[in-house]
Amino acid sequence: MRSVLFLCHRLPWPPSKGDKIRSYHVLQRLLQRYRVYLGAFVDDPADWQYLPAVEAACAGVCVRPLPPWRARWRALASLAGGKPLTVGIYRDRAMQRWVDAVIAEHHPELILCYSSGVAPLVMRHRETRRVMDFVDADSDKWRQYAQARRGVAGMLYAREARKLTALEHTVAVQFDASLFVSEAEAAFFRSQVPDAADKVYGISNGVDGGYWNPQQAYANPYPSGTHAVVFTGAMDYRANVDAVTWFVRAVWPRVISQRQEARFYVVGSNPGADVHALGQTKGVVVTGRVDDVRPYLAHAHAVAAPLRIARGIQNKVLEALAMEKAVLATPQAWEGIEDFAGRLGCISASPEVMSNEALRWLGEPQPARVSAARAMLQAHFDWARNLDAYEAVLRGAPRVEPTCAMPAVQVEACT
Repeated sequence: MRSVLFLCHRLPWPPSKGDKIRSYHVLQRLLQRYRVYLGAFVDDPADWQYLPAVEAACAGVCVRPLPPWRARWRALASLAGGKPLTVGIYRDRAMQRWVDAVIAEHHPELILCYSSGVAPLVMRHRETRRVMDFVDADSDKWRQYAQARRGVAGMLYAREARKLTALEHTVAVQFDASLFVSEAEAAFFRSQVPDAADKVYGISNGVDGGYWNPQQAYANPYPSGTHAVVFTGAMDYRANVDAVTWFVRAVWPRVISQRQEARFYVVGSNPGADVHALGQTKGVVVTGRVDDVRPYLAHAHAVAAPLRIARGIQNKVLEALAMEKAVLATPQAWEGIEDFAGRLGCISASPEVMSNEALRWLGEPQPARVSAARAMLQAHFDWARNLDAYEAVLRGAPRVEPTCAMPAVQVEACT
């Protein structure tokens, strides 16, 4: 059996948050075809409980702790050294020694890096086929952060955008292939790095339809009589914090003024003080980590995805569609997803449009079911088919150009 060295910035197990959903499913496919040597970091103490399962599945494992204090210290060191903060966070001597040993002793046929921060660990190993899964263009996300902030924070974010742009260019040119989460994201990156354009591929995520199944019975987590809009996502992620803050401040006042019984639920792990403070707003509930987000989706009258800072495809949107929900999304949150007949909700950056749509669905006696949403996902976001394409890139199979492009999505699209 062939072997692969798989390096991830987070333990790819379980599929509990955006970036880990993709890495988890990639790992499962690799385990079917390769002897897998996995190097990863743990920044959430809750993930340590899954390490035995990972060790049992892989041929070799090196998992390094990355507590917040260590990440901050390494980031500061990178700042002083003129390097991207992202690279410094994952600069780990023990991991580097393990990577070098695996390559020297086991001679893997393939090296797969997941997230640009781990790429420097294998930059000198040019003799092995190397594939980079950027997922999305992180440098542009930092550029968006910089545009949204002023002062020292804005300058730091702008610096990180510049440094990561240079790193992404170097990696894309030197590695054998680069992967992105959508063809739209891949096309954007090709325009930024034209000298590596022929090695850039867009391979979408999928959705586990058996898990995200609206036909299952879920106990209602909301108080009796509650009509809820829900947002789901890791609440220590800057883009999610920005999204719910904007929704509470720009959209929610009009909703709650007309429907006093309405509730906006923010469901996700690790909310900070700024997110908890949103819970002081009338009608807003911050839950923190929950065992299962599916009941919150199943019994919501609408799902909000009001992201203003985003790249690639948003798993939270795919999961809401799989659960046949009306979705209130910004254009940024909808990027890379095909619009479809029968969709309910809105795709709009306007607070007025989004509040009107929220009021529309909150006024229904029962949550609407959007069967067309699940049908679209089954047609375009099947994990098995998309992982077949992913694996073809890993093997270096001849390139197959996409037969059609996603249709453009209008900014003010409501149904």
